[in-house]
Amino acid sequence: MTTPEIDIIDPSVYERGGIPHEQFTWLRDNDPVHWHYDPNEGVPGFWAVTRHEDVVYVSRHPEMFSSHTRTSMFEEFTDDEILMYGMMMLFQDPPDHTKNRGLVNKGFTPRMIKQLEGHIRDICNELIDEVAPLGETDFVEHFAAPLPLYVICELLGAPVEDRDKIFEWSNKLVGFNDPEYTGAVQDAAVVAGELMAYAGALAAERRNSPRDDIATQLLKTDENGDRLSDEEFQLFVMMLVIAGTETTRTASAGGMLAFFEHPEQWRLLQDDRGLLRTAPDEIVRWTSPINLFRRTATQDTALGGRQIKKGDKVVLFYGAANRDERVIEDPFTFDISRGSNPHVGFGGGGPHFCLGTHLARMNLAVLFETVLDRMPDIRLAGQARRLRSNFVNGIKEMPVRFTPSAKFG
Repeated sequence: MTTPEIDIIDPSVYERGGIPHEQFTWLRDNDPVHWHYDPNEGVPGFWAVTRHEDVVYVSRHPEMFSSHTRTSMFEEFTDDEILMYGMMMLFQDPPDHTKNRGLVNKGFTPRMIKQLEGHIRDICNELIDEVAPLGETDFVEHFAAPLPLYVICELLGAPVEDRDKIFEWSNKLVGFNDPEYTGAVQDAAVVAGELMAYAGALAAERRNSPRDDIATQLLKTDENGDRLSDEEFQLFVMMLVIAGTETTRTASAGGMLAFFEHPEQWRLLQDDRGLLRTAPDEIVRWTSPINLFRRTATQDTALGGRQIKKGDKVVLFYGAANRDERVIEDPFTFDISRGSNPHVGFGGGGPHFCLGTHLARMNLAVLFETVLDRMPDIRLAGQARRLRSNFVNGIKEMPVRFTPSAKFG
């Protein structure tokens, strides 16, 4: 196999063709820890990690590969930004991360998430009711995007009238490489400030008038006398809006597209609803909603036969690891009945394993079950357009058709 031209960081690569699996396959086989140019000014380059084993190793050794030193985002932040964002769990290492994760875990246990199932089902039916008589719609705009957002708003106790505003902020925060959303990192910073101000006002309201929602729970003092500071709460809300909406939106749209491209799997799910237990994980593996996160080496070390120096930028590519045949059998087959599925779509383990794993699985299972019930003949009605982003493997638009029907009940 000839050496391909390697560029796995240009956002336009993902916009044109999705995850560049040909490049990733070559890298896994020939240069699994690859020195890659960096488009950020003043950054000499970064190590691109593409094998499953190495992604898991880095994820589980935060003492050697830090999320805090330069944050876990690929983009470079100023020192002042790093100081502020360093209070966000996503950008923390143990022991700070361990303490704050313990404070928020209580809102995301399987038992707590299970209580949302009926509400999620109601939301799905409401979304279908809006378009059922039409027989056509944009799957992203009317299903994949609003469902996780409405669920997160419910968790936070945010007013219904604020949903559109939160949705717009979410788009701009993850789509800063896409000119249709914002096109500038500076604009994303402004939006982050607006969302944090909103979260601050929400915190003040909940302190004065507690409710039965996760926002109130997060603001309580625990048995050790610890609680999230106002700034930590604001940053957690920002993380929740991004991670809790965009990833499930991407998995939902990408999963539906995968079913369109593999209709035998849709028929399989129609015939055996028990596969709703395994389908969400296969959808997450196949779509890899989050393409990458970065770490910074805290010491000289070795990885994949390469010498990593202290301070080096190390970038984990989950979409590559999720197609690694060394770990995943027949990885280029979309198989919703896959029993063993050690994918890294929720992270590679370690302290930053996805907090909302149970919620994401439930959102996907209920969404596709509801679509099966009410729109079983759903089909692609045009070209799916992808997000211009090297961070989120997103789909911006996907027109669909189905047999028109009446509203629920």
